[in-house]
Amino acid sequence: MDNYFSNMNLLKIFLKWKWPLLILHVIAALLAIFISSPLIIKPKFRSSTVLYPSNIQPYSDESQTEQMLQWLNSRDIMDSMIVRYDLAKHYQIPADAKSHNTIIEYMYNKHIKINKTQYESIKVDVLDTDPVRARDMVYSIIDFLNLKIRSIHREKYGEVIRSYRQMLDNKKKEIDSVMQQHHLLRTKYELIDYGNQTREIVRGYLRTVDGSNSTQINTREVAKLKANIEEKGGDFIYYNTMIYALLDHYSRIKYDYEAHLYHYNKEFTYVNFVSHPVVSDKKAYPVRWLILAYALLGTAVFSILAIALIENTKSLKDRFAKES
Repeated sequence: MDNYFSNMNLLKIFLKWKWPLLILHVIAALLAIFISSPLIIKPKFRSSTVLYPSNIQPYSDESQTEQMLQWLNSRDIMDSMIVRYDLAKHYQIPADAKSHNTIIEYMYNKHIKINKTQYESIKVDVLDTDPVRARDMVYSIIDFLNLKIRSIHREKYGEVIRSYRQMLDNKKKEIDSVMQQHHLLRTKYELIDYGNQTREIVRGYLRTVDGSNSTQINTREVAKLKANIEEKGGDFIYYNTMIYALLDHYSRIKYDYEAHLYHYNKEFTYVNFVSHPVVSDKKAYPVRWLILAYALLGTAVFSILAIALIENTKSLKDRFAKES
């Protein structure tokens, strides 16, 4: 019964205050609609894209997605975006404002959200008053990402290329030195083909040449070549073998050098688009119905508290009046 009478009292109180409550809620609704209108809050549009990493080699135990997320949230990309779109002016931040850089960073992170999804992809959201600018900013973030990863890869491949180039230069000097000695043996000592020359000298020295040529052997030249082979034959074999070994080594180094040079000069992109950003035709902020709901809810709570305070004060006055 107490609950019944209590509920009846509440109903009577609300019926008593129905017109003030109605007027307050209408005023709150009108204010919420006015405040959320373009005259007060400039509407903002959202452009989004979903990406998967591509052509990325993780540095540690992190996944390719985690590595790309680190790059997308890097200070380099943020600074590049601030410069390209003059975000300090766009967000109306005075150049002489205290903590100028901190405010720009806060506004940047407020309007640009980059997060990993549950499917190991990355979602990039950009909120801006211009829907075309919002779309372009998404593409710019991806462009800066590609440039950043490409510059990092080129820096690392550049170090390897410089090392291989030094190895090639050293190996070329070594080959030139061996070739110089080999050339001397060929020109001064007439050592050209050690195997065939040795066999012919033995035949000429022993006079085992068949046919009519056996009587026309130039014994003087045979003896001279025999002496040259005896003196420099070992050197010829050594330098001849060294030339082939050095040329083979040089070829392998040059192959690796050209492979790294290819990676250095390649123009790869490092993202796969799941969905491309588009120019939105519907505002994302402010959400008018949400502002209206909060305004009406706040008005209702404030009205209930105010009515409760007024009714309790009146009840206390009536009680004191009766007691006196």
